[in-house]
Amino acid sequence: MSSFLFVLRRRRPHPVALSLACISLFGASLAFSQDVLTYHNNNARTGLNASETTLTLNNVNSSAFGKLFTLSVDGLVDAEPLYLSAVSIGSVTHNLLIVATEHGSVYAFDADSGSPIWHVTTLKSGETTSDNRGCSQVTPEIGITSTPVIRHPAGSNGVIYTVAMSKDASHNYHQRLHALDAATGNELFNGPVDIAAKYPGTGDNSSGGFVIFDPSQYKERSGLLLLGGEVYLAWASHCDIRPYTGWIMGYSATTLLQKTVLDVTPNGNEGAIWGSGAGLTADNSGNIFFLDANGVFDTTLKSGFPASGDYGNSFVRLTAQGGLAVADYFEMDNEQQENHSDTDLGSGGAVLLPPMKDSSGTTWALAAGAGKDSNLYLVDRKSMGKFNPNSNNIYQELPGALPGGIWSMPAYFNGRLYYGPVGQPILAFQFKNAKLLTTPVAQTTNAFGYPGATPSISANKNQNGIVWAAENTNPAVLHAYNAATLHELYNTNQAANGRDHFGAGNKYITPLIAHGKVYVGTTNGVGVFGLLSPATDTK
Repeated sequence: MSSFLFVLRRRRPHPVALSLACISLFGASLAFSQDVLTYHNNNARTGLNASETTLTLNNVNSSAFGKLFTLSVDGLVDAEPLYLSAVSIGSVTHNLLIVATEHGSVYAFDADSGSPIWHVTTLKSGETTSDNRGCSQVTPEIGITSTPVIRHPAGSNGVIYTVAMSKDASHNYHQRLHALDAATGNELFNGPVDIAAKYPGTGDNSSGGFVIFDPSQYKERSGLLLLGGEVYLAWASHCDIRPYTGWIMGYSATTLLQKTVLDVTPNGNEGAIWGSGAGLTADNSGNIFFLDANGVFDTTLKSGFPASGDYGNSFVRLTAQGGLAVADYFEMDNEQQENHSDTDLGSGGAVLLPPMKDSSGTTWALAAGAGKDSNLYLVDRKSMGKFNPNSNNIYQELPGALPGGIWSMPAYFNGRLYYGPVGQPILAFQFKNAKLLTTPVAQTTNAFGYPGATPSISANKNQNGIVWAAENTNPAVLHAYNAATLHELYNTNQAANGRDHFGAGNKYITPLIAHGKVYVGTTNGVGVFGLLSPATDTK
């Protein structure tokens, strides 16, 4: 039986060098191929683990598959758990499950046995987590809301980056970026660092020609992005309580120094980045994509771009090379109506799609996104369409394709895009000649209430594709579907006597699949599922 280290420390800022460990690979169970180090598996946010060899269409059923155990933690698990393989701790090599909570805690568990490895708090002495700031979106406390990101260079323990909100004894609010050693939970790089910023502008909370970042007015909802040696953060407001604007920031992954700041509504207001927890999306060329929420958009254009730099309710591409800057965007022609009626894009996350060829052999680089207006938008990443008040200049738009609207993000697998609208089934849209067919080719028989569902997918290359989705009910329900047909293979209500119940549902939960197990966050823990032993099987 493996031994484990359980540590609870109050974080104190002090320099700790990143320790290096010799990491042994004991067969496939400790291979790096299934590391899940960022929200929805990769920077394209496809939600796909294409290296899953254990779970198949034949063995994911209530006879062979079910709940293995649950992990208890000290608060809401709003962040997607992450999976870090082959970490050497003492003389034992562990696969780690990293779990962050709204109580400001980060946990490392052995991902296979559930044994606790370490637990740290991000709160400084005398601090508490933030109150809900008069907004019910994250309640009753705000600690760690966004999915962390992990840097795992070969031969290292790995570094966990996370943002936590807190309140001190003088009722001052803090947002801090932490870098934690994955083997110990110790702070690295003289962290944590308090997050502060200003940007040229005259918009909300401006002074002396700059808009000022007020840590009390924001929460870090969007999953963290690691790109080109920098960690990128994007900020949401508390409900629509002004003053707030649309901030994105980049920090060095090795020093935690702030490297770049951008505000996408600097001379206006609103324009926060929500995404229902979805992370900023990025390609390998240093381009970052996201869906901006309702806010001021400048209809006066200069060379096709808003003259005052305000991009409310836009599908935006940033360049990260040499500092953050808007490189392109798409804005719908009815932007003013959508902004005023709060039917904006900000509730959804963007996904980047692999290169596709049309019928003439032309190759396209595309991205998909959707929000509250029920339309599905497909943009050409090289020429997104900008703004025309008379008509949408966009690669493809499917009006009304997502009834109920999107408070989630899609998954992509094998030429199909999977969306989970509010109050609707999960819908599979098929690509043909680099365009989406206008109606779904498959859908689930059950619907998902608010906030819909963010699907994840496991497969062995193109075989044994399984769509996984969590239902926000009490008890929560985990579903598994055949990716080709969306025929249900399994759900956690099927086994007798509540065998597979794992806790109350939570908003925006995204299942994590790695090495034959499925991990699903709840209001106070994580349910862990996998193949059952014969003794566990319930007929």
